[in-house]
Amino acid sequence: SSTPPPPTSIEFKDTEITSYSKNSYYAILGLYTLSFPGLWSTIKRSTKAKTKRKTFTTPGESASGRSLRQVAGEIMAYFKANNYEVSSASETIKFKGLVAKSTSQAFFLTFCTLLCLASLALVLQIQFIDSQMPVIGGNINWFYICLLSPYAGVYYWKGGDREDEFECKLVESDDQMEVEVNVLGDEEEIERMWRKLE
Repeated sequence: SSTPPPPTSIEFKDTEITSYSKNSYYAILGLYTLSFPGLWSTIKRSTKAKTKRKTFTTPGESASGRSLRQVAGEIMAYFKANNYEVSSASETIKFKGLVAKSTSQAFFLTFCTLLCLASLALVLQIQFIDSQMPVIGGNINWFYICLLSPYAGVYYWKGGDREDEFECKLVESDDQMEVEVNVLGDEEEIERMWRKLE
């Protein structure tokens, strides 16, 4: 009778597995390194207005548009409707108002922090896979640091309502063809105001 052939042996190449793990590790490490400074900056700036100076132009009365007085009235009405008060009115009109803290902003900061800490936990889990907890023993689960993410929302919330200031200067061309609106204040609020006035 014929002898059956010997079973085929299977060889595992550890080098390929190790290479793949290292690539994943460095990719995650790079992701965390890039995201953390931006996250910290976002959390710090969340309690402060992003002040910008912007200039807009709109057709004037001679161009079948609005007069300087009409534009000024619409700007005044917009800020009044958003709980701003006129702090001084001269060539440059100044407004002051309180911006209420936002629940959605607090949740957004918490979510971003959770993603960043999860990336860090994955890096630590790979790097210190055999680390033991002191005293009680057992492997360390680095993903527990994700429980710190709500503190980003708490930091923002404790900042409370912030006071915003706006400066608005209107200039009409000599031929009344256009009105130039120069605004200094929170960038997002300026954009909202101008979309409303267009």
